Amino acid sequence: MCKDNYFYSMEPIVSKPKKGQIIQDRIESMAYGGKGIIKINLNEGQYVIFISNTITGQIVKFRIIKKKEKYAEGRLIEIIKKSEIEKKIKYQSISGAPYSTLDIAFQQELKKSQVIDLMKRIGGITDSEKKLDKFIKSPRIWHYRNKMDYSFSSIGFDKKKNKVIDEFSLGFKRINTWWIVENLEKDSGLFDKEWEDSLMDIKKYCISTKLPAWNIPQKKGFFRNIVVRKSISEDKLLIELITSTEGLKKFNPDNFVKKILSIHKKRIGGIIHTINDDISDRVDYKKTKSNILFGKNKINETINDLTFQVSMSSFFQTNPRAAEKLYSQVCNYVFEEKINNGGIILDLFCGTGTITQIIAKKNKKIKVIGVEIVEEAINNAIKNAKKNNISNVSFFKGDIGKIIEENPSFENKIECIVIDPPRSGVAKKSLKKIINLNSKRIVYISCDPSTQARDYKYLIESGYQLIKFSIIDQFPHTYHIETIGLLEKKHCIFK
Repeated sequence: MCKDNYFYSMEPIVSKPKKGQIIQDRIESMAYGGKGIIKINLNEGQYVIFISNTITGQIVKFRIIKKKEKYAEGRLIEIIKKSEIEKKIKYQSISGAPYSTLDIAFQQELKKSQVIDLMKRIGGITDSEKKLDKFIKSPRIWHYRNKMDYSFSSIGFDKKKNKVIDEFSLGFKRINTWWIVENLEKDSGLFDKEWEDSLMDIKKYCISTKLPAWNIPQKKGFFRNIVVRKSISEDKLLIELITSTEGLKKFNPDNFVKKILSIHKKRIGGIIHTINDDISDRVDYKKTKSNILFGKNKINETINDLTFQVSMSSFFQTNPRAAEKLYSQVCNYVFEEKINNGGIILDLFCGTGTITQIIAKKNKKIKVIGVEIVEEAINNAIKNAKKNNISNVSFFKGDIGKIIEENPSFENKIECIVIDPPRSGVAKKSLKKIINLNSKRIVYISCDPSTQARDYKYLIESGYQLIKFSIIDQFPHTYHIETIGLLEKKHCIFK
């Protein structure tokens, strides 16, 4: 049944797979993080294989890339047969939206069950079903994103022939690859339809310049990325073309601007050209040069009646309309109990100060302090607060642990702490310092409920209790989940 390390039959696997082995099998269920599950019953017990970006019921071909004592991880090679729970969609499926063919109600129930399971398994919260307060749906199921990053590559993929080809390509990197780009030939359903329908026209223009697309393995070529931000409130687009300096003298920026404006006319708020000669696709704006070719390098977005200036390098919520619902729920938890006039709210990992300002606007008799390590974000936060005429806020730039150490007066004085950390959660040292502040309440926002559940466990062991939590479906058609939790200290010595 096995030839050249490949299983051609669909007969059950009867032994632990080997690293590098290629297997074909059916996905039984789905775990958090977009991982499909295959279970093998062996004499010594059950063995589990996780395969990223797969769906229950799919028959898939995958390669074993990691092997442990009780589980293995596989990398998807090909979907042999779609699942019976998938449906046809009118949009082009892309690697960034692996659940786009699933009914939205199914997606929501899946996310709900996964979060509850994580709270039990990792957080030790046995009654997590009872703690669930709300499941907040995204106001928009399709076309909800306000930013998209498209890659150029001289290595493409022909879906019809199912093979890699040497061709100037513009779109998204093929799943589980970093060097192959699939052309986005029509609207993906996630971003702006008018823009995405025009992408192949823009690709044709780029080919006509006779400047090459970036060859990712060889790290050479000219065209690297097009990044687009959209202001949903103003219906404006901010375009950033990222290139290398290879062949720069042959590039005519005026003609590029004319091409973009000829397609999108009055919708363009700005066009920027950024030079990136680094081997990494990630742009370090402190080291790179950007030129404004047209308009401005920022656009405005409105959330909860506040206006924010957003640049290409700014962190900003990807789904602004769902973010409004998230921030409203954050305020509900912050003000669950009355905060006295002059009371202090501490907003950690505040970014550009969106939550800081929304809370401050809700009650102008309290003081809200935002803390963020990224200098540009803090500068934007200060500017946005002035623009929105919010005076009861202040901002600190620096590591949250150091800021807490340098401000001992915070201890026993913070009525509520808002935490919105990166995906990795809060470092244990910082979490200890947060706990020592002895705040009455903590409102914890997370884009990764697994690390949040880990931090809940430590907070609960340190005297806090989880009162309730909400799930916000900020990212339909993906496995990403946003959650908010309200914790209270059992015995608080508050001054």
